Amino acid sequence: MTAENLIGFEAIPQNLPSYCIESFRRHAKPDALNYRDKKGWQHLSGKTVVEKIRKIALGLKELGVKAGDKVAIISENRPEWSLTDLAILSLRAVNVPIYTTQAVEQIRYILEDSGSKVLFVSGSKLWKHAEQAAQSVERLERIVFFDEDAVPEEDGRAISLAAVERLGVEGDKIDPGIFERQISEITKDDLATIIYTSGTTGEPKGVLLTHGNFVSNIVSISTGLPIKANDRSLSVLPLSHIFERTVFYVLCSNGVSINYCSAFEHLAQHLQEVKPTIMTAVPRLFEQVYHKIVKKGRAAGGAKTKLFLWALEIGQQYWDKKEKRERAPAVLVAKHKIASRLVFSKWREGVGGSIRFFVSGGAPLSKKLSYAFWAAGIPVLQGYGMTEACVACANRPDSNKVASIGKPFDGIEMKISDKDGEILIRGENVMRGYLNKPIETGKALDEDGWYHTGDVGYRDADGFYYITDRLKDLFKLSNGKYVAPQQVESLLKQSPLIGQPVVVGSGKKQVGALIVPDWEALKETLKEEGIDAKGTREELCENKFVVKRVQQDAIRYTKEINDYERVKRVYLLPREFSIDKGEMTPTLKIKRSVIDEKYSEAIGEICGR
Repeated sequence: MTAENLIGFEAIPQNLPSYCIESFRRHAKPDALNYRDKKGWQHLSGKTVVEKIRKIALGLKELGVKAGDKVAIISENRPEWSLTDLAILSLRAVNVPIYTTQAVEQIRYILEDSGSKVLFVSGSKLWKHAEQAAQSVERLERIVFFDEDAVPEEDGRAISLAAVERLGVEGDKIDPGIFERQISEITKDDLATIIYTSGTTGEPKGVLLTHGNFVSNIVSISTGLPIKANDRSLSVLPLSHIFERTVFYVLCSNGVSINYCSAFEHLAQHLQEVKPTIMTAVPRLFEQVYHKIVKKGRAAGGAKTKLFLWALEIGQQYWDKKEKRERAPAVLVAKHKIASRLVFSKWREGVGGSIRFFVSGGAPLSKKLSYAFWAAGIPVLQGYGMTEACVACANRPDSNKVASIGKPFDGIEMKISDKDGEILIRGENVMRGYLNKPIETGKALDEDGWYHTGDVGYRDADGFYYITDRLKDLFKLSNGKYVAPQQVESLLKQSPLIGQPVVVGSGKKQVGALIVPDWEALKETLKEEGIDAKGTREELCENKFVVKRVQQDAIRYTKEINDYERVKRVYLLPREFSIDKGEMTPTLKIKRSVIDEKYSEAIGEICGR
């Protein structure tokens, strides 16, 4: 089936507003975009969505926003984020998304570097965080609040989104055809957004993405994945990130009902209420769900715990056969059916009971956890993308290899560099370059149009790609052996006792790990095993019996890799690594250089000098 037939267009539109707005009109759904408030779930029909986009766009035009102007958004996931985004794009203006977790200095840098003229803010809570940055940016002319009661009276630049919509109504009366004319003038080469990289090293870089970059991705993903107009999706990853943003456009273009989850603490409830059929997620989500399930299963006691552990083992055996394309023995198939009915059915109910597949990205998901979810009837398709190239590849429901990132989507080329094993990407999905950074652009994009991802990997005989680590994250031990820390960390995360692991040892004798335990699971395990677990977290981190217990798991879960890669010793930390302390990026990636410097003494202790 062609992308044109799949999406329903006679001709492929060249810009994002055309795709999304025409889809809202064509499908005419009563629940196109949905959100939950204190009264329950609220629904926006396709017709209402188009009207709101039109009003916001024309209201912004009345405020002086024109083609090429930069408009920033800092907000949690909610319909207004997407409505405003499409309104900005309808004017040929440029959306500059900002993570809600970014530090004040980073917000200020993004506003100034992008030259943003307008800033959209969700409400008073985020404004308290962003105000200091916004007040010092002279070019910023307007601040628009999604929540009408959050507009500060003392700030003459402030206005509510509702007021912008009212301006749009007046503008529409003056020239009823202006909205459609503006959209028709947008070309695939027009700049759509500037997304700033999370900056694991140095200052963030503004990635320039055009309408054509996104449109090509919509077509290739819609052709590659079985997305249906009667699907339901739950949007929980931040829309400021390229992954969720691209997915929104794809789902929107295919007529999928989109439900917004503004915070992770609401996820469990929203899954039960929405019962999504397709959804995007990150490995951390699956790790947390898995460990909670294991904890509950172990706590059941007696025959129930034995049944649970038996089901886990059967699931691993069954999916190992499936993964290797081997025929499972009839006895194993029968046992798996029993495990599915008695144990795994509860897993499926926990994610709403209707999931056709998850798409996971952002980091590798361990094979053990992948097997567990697939065996439970919850397909998790790992994919791969980055800000500079949108979504490049993914596994498919009918063509999947658990440890891989799948195959490229149509129209996207990928290859492995002969020089250092780096993954290279070429296609219409690849960025124009970095804002105001010609040298950095030249390093990332070569003369032949290949984008150098910075990820190291390989391609198997069947055309599936695998990532081993970030090129810059690979480190060498004093014996000359190279270690890929992400691979080792994905193994450590299989332990229910380990919350956050960071593998260290650059230039040292052996590999070690800084570990923030899952304190609840650890204390329960220590109690069960008769180990004294009294005291504060800081005191437990110094308790040699506690350290030894976590170290046992670290050694156990890394025993199958090369001896020099295995974690030999661990150092426990009482608190999680955080964005506020400068240890993580807004996309929750570890800043390894910061960690190496901050914990140099501890690293020397466990890895040898």
